Amino acid sequence: MRFTKVHGAGNDFVLIDAREFPDFDFVSVVPKICHRQVGVGADGILLVLNSDTCDIKMRIINSDGSEAEMCGNGIRAFAKYVYERGVIKSPSFDVETLAGVMRPELVIDDEGKVTAVRVDMGKPGIECEDVPVQGEGQCLNRSLNVHGRRFTYSSVRTGVPVTAVPVEDPKTFDVLTYGPAIEHHAVFPERTNVAFIKVVDRNNIEMRIWERGAGPTLACGTGSCGVAVICALNGDTERSVDVHLELATLHIDWLENGTVMMTGPAELVYDGELHFLNP
Repeated sequence: MRFTKVHGAGNDFVLIDAREFPDFDFVSVVPKICHRQVGVGADGILLVLNSDTCDIKMRIINSDGSEAEMCGNGIRAFAKYVYERGVIKSPSFDVETLAGVMRPELVIDDEGKVTAVRVDMGKPGIECEDVPVQGEGQCLNRSLNVHGRRFTYSSVRTGVPVTAVPVEDPKTFDVLTYGPAIEHHAVFPERTNVAFIKVVDRNNIEMRIWERGAGPTLACGTGSCGVAVICALNGDTERSVDVHLELATLHIDWLENGTVMMTGPAELVYDGELHFLNP
């Protein structure tokens, strides 16, 4: 089974064209594939599948075997792959996901290579019931007690639940301790991505991420979109911001019509072949 290692801003995946394997049990092998020491190593896998309603379908399985509705960095890498490998011929197309239809728009150079991807991520869910999170109305600047420490948090849904937690310095913050504790907190019935953030100015945000089902990753596109929406709702930033991650920067525009647009890089790293010698 052929695969391609891909990443978007350091958020890495094993991408498989699964159109010939529609009935294969990928969930059972994902933990082995994604293991950093005994597998290929990745934050999750992306599957290319045929769609009855869109040009193509993307399925996302996290490294722990759970399925994600959407992945912002993943869809950019997915879009680059299906265009450069000839699966899709148009630089703009519809992708079926569990979070609905997403529409990537590719930036292509003179040699036909995708240099960036702009994705229409749809409209965010900004009510508690949308996220979901316990409570009513919008979940903005609420208080949460974790491991004896009190945090302020805000939550929205941008394909998946996203919770922003302001900290003094995301680069040095103890993500490994507080990330999983907040992800699994009872206030989040479907768990949540946890973004530890610092607002630098009206157009710049620093972020580190703990992803639901994947743990600490170098980047999160849906998380970046969610943080941009949250910071705008709280009045901390404009509706157009750069979200600075560990290896790259994503540009997020929350348009006046309510749609969130994400622009960022994607890379195809190498091709390989999977042989399941010890299933």
